[in-house]
Amino acid sequence: MAAAAGDGGGEGVSEERGAPGDGSTSGAESLDRLYPAVGAARPPRKRTTSQCKSEPPLLRTSKRTIYTAGRPPWYNEHGTQSKEAFVIGLGGGSASGKTTVARMIIEALDVPWVVLLSMDSFYKVLTKQQQEQAASNDFNFDHPDAFDFDLIISTLKKLKQGKSVTIPIYDFTTHSRKKEWKTLYGANVIIFEGIMAFADKELLELLDMKIFVDTDSDIRLVRRLRRDIGERGRDIEGVIKQYNKFVKPAFDQYIQPTMRLADIVVPRGSGNTVAIDLIVQHVHSQLEERKLRWDMAALASAHQCHPLPRTLSVLKSTPQVRGMHTIIRDKETSRDEFIFYSKRLMRLLIEHALSLLPFRSCTVQTPQGEDYEGRSYSGKQITGVSILRAGETMEPALRAVCKDVRIGTILIQTNSNTGEPELHYLRLPKDISEDHVILMDCTVSTGAAAMMAVRVLLDHDVPEDKIFLLSLLMAEMGVHSVAYAFPQVKIITTAVDKKVNNLFRIIPGIGEYPPVAGSGTCLGW
Repeated sequence: MAAAAGDGGGEGVSEERGAPGDGSTSGAESLDRLYPAVGAARPPRKRTTSQCKSEPPLLRTSKRTIYTAGRPPWYNEHGTQSKEAFVIGLGGGSASGKTTVARMIIEALDVPWVVLLSMDSFYKVLTKQQQEQAASNDFNFDHPDAFDFDLIISTLKKLKQGKSVTIPIYDFTTHSRKKEWKTLYGANVIIFEGIMAFADKELLELLDMKIFVDTDSDIRLVRRLRRDIGERGRDIEGVIKQYNKFVKPAFDQYIQPTMRLADIVVPRGSGNTVAIDLIVQHVHSQLEERKLRWDMAALASAHQCHPLPRTLSVLKSTPQVRGMHTIIRDKETSRDEFIFYSKRLMRLLIEHALSLLPFRSCTVQTPQGEDYEGRSYSGKQITGVSILRAGETMEPALRAVCKDVRIGTILIQTNSNTGEPELHYLRLPKDISEDHVILMDCTVSTGAAAMMAVRVLLDHDVPEDKIFLLSLLMAEMGVHSVAYAFPQVKIITTAVDKKVNNLFRIIPGIGEYPPVAGSGTCLGW
């Protein structure tokens, strides 16, 4: 669905009210929660996508909004984005109805992952003198120089390339940017609207479709009066003064001439449903051309007989490790034993992964006054990211050995119709791009979910060589798929099995996990 900059949009998939990394459930119980209580019946399988056209595919809770229409892969088997997001530019005079038209297009498109980006978020930071002029309605906010076009262009480029961006939030009452910025991510369609949407040559080149909303000047004045007085705390004299001195002349000089650049002109704005229907039809055809279709059979056979990559590190198979694998692979193992020995293996896996982090030499003084030549972690900090829901079971082991570690989550599920992984929800800590990231999933068979999670981290500017993919058990197919797409990602596991069956389960595999509630599938992709 839509995420609007400065207007309640979330991190592409969701709106998160809590602080990043604060788990809503106890991590220590996460593995136990995958099992139904003894004697309890399994809950019925829940639908993860909405089939009803009249209802948006949303799951609302008291703290967040989760988009249940997942985002299919936006990258190819090489891990790179093969098609950029489709960008619609909406221009027109002040209060012409651009935002209303944008929301009508979003509603009619009926596709997830649409981002609405408003030019109003990109007013320049005013000097003290300009602030005083703005307070007396003597500053021209309708001139091209009032906008930060460099920031607009860089933001739109990153969004179009599938990257995560931060958007300034503008306070129209104080004529200033707020301290907090909004994060946007995950756009298949971007709608960029503003009075100067067509006023910059480089900006024009980023727009795949240009729409001009043409509304009568008297209607625009009435709308502006209602908006500025009712929503922005202005007085009627100030609004009229600003309109006559700046808004109307700017429209005649800068905005109306850009109408000739538009691919489509929409007279009467939101009242012109015929024009909006035609726009939606064209966008649908463009999205169909850009759609990626994954061939799971090709993915399965692409790397057969290849040697395992150098980026793979397997925990040494000591008699103790082999014994624990025997227990968790045995179908006769009890629930309690399975959980206990799985947790032990996870702890060993985390410890092994941490030994592969960069360390530097350092000297400390002991209580006896002697120097000790030691080692210290040379990075900024470590962040754990679990691929829900199976990866969540590894969080307690990470928390046990990493003091004050930050935790993020990514929810990826399989589309039962297409067989593709789909991104449904994510919550990542701020400034994650500066961290070493421990990406956790219990099992990796095809590698499709892991590839999607890695792509999400790369889109948030995490360097590829700072990503560590950890899994209790992997199939060779999954190892090759991830290593082929992301050759700098370090892959760490306790064991690698040879085969994957027709249902993409690892063979010989691990002791059977029960299905995760709501997915109807066993853990691991």
